[in-house]
Amino acid sequence: MRGVCLLFALLIGTGSAGAQDYLNCQFTPGWEQTGPKRQYAADNLYEYKDGGAEGYLVYSFMHMQGIDCKRGEVTLSIDVSEMGDADMAYGMFAANRDPNLPIAKIGMGGQVMPQSLSFAKGKYFVEIVETDGNPSSNQTAALQAFAAKMEPRIEGRDTPPAALDWFLKDGLTSSRLVPESVLGLRLLKHGYLAKYKQGQAFIALEESPESAAEVMKKLREKFEGSTPAAVGDEAFQVKAPYLDGLCVFRKGRYLAGYANLPDPAEATTQSVKLAARIP
Repeated sequence: MRGVCLLFALLIGTGSAGAQDYLNCQFTPGWEQTGPKRQYAADNLYEYKDGGAEGYLVYSFMHMQGIDCKRGEVTLSIDVSEMGDADMAYGMFAANRDPNLPIAKIGMGGQVMPQSLSFAKGKYFVEIVETDGNPSSNQTAALQAFAAKMEPRIEGRDTPPAALDWFLKDGLTSSRLVPESVLGLRLLKHGYLAKYKQGQAFIALEESPESAAEVMKKLREKFEGSTPAAVGDEAFQVKAPYLDGLCVFRKGRYLAGYANLPDPAEATTQSVKLAARIP
């Protein structure tokens, strides 16, 4: 029995070590850890991020592990945040990247700048930032070297959320995950929003077709004067305050549609095209 207990303890210890083996300053030559490793949870993240904690919590932040690595006068702060799921991790990355710079193929997506690098993989969001050193220095090589060692050690999906590919590409200017209140509607808890030269499209996720149908019912009741539309499993169109021409449809567990178009009929026409792209 004692041998079994020792084996069980060893397995637990190995799993814990494996979960943290992506935090190692010696991944690249010349770097050494300075200070202890840090850990934060949702209830104390404000101690580390101060006013920025809410920006993590809104993406279902669970906990963070981090270290500081130093070489000469330069210090790199490396933080790995575990979010609720892969979509939220990608949403966190997308919300913090510079939209004017390209996305690098690191995990689901990454971005490299002279003094910082970030990427998302699985349910993890990774940040590597120079905190000490010459403010005009270029640490690109070191940042990429750390990311190259860390990314394979982090478990999870390495492709962007599939829903982003469902949006029509013609006239698309941007797309992103909205962690809460899609279109400003609390009933649409979270999902994706695509902006076009004219109007915007959305795809909101529900747990099941049944829960999506219940939300659809509440939305129809919210928008007085709506009329049925022939899109997906069920749909309605309406002229709504602040949303102009609006069409909302349900397809399985997804609620989607178009808003801010000149009239509801045009929103419905675009929604038909979007529905055809949703599996």
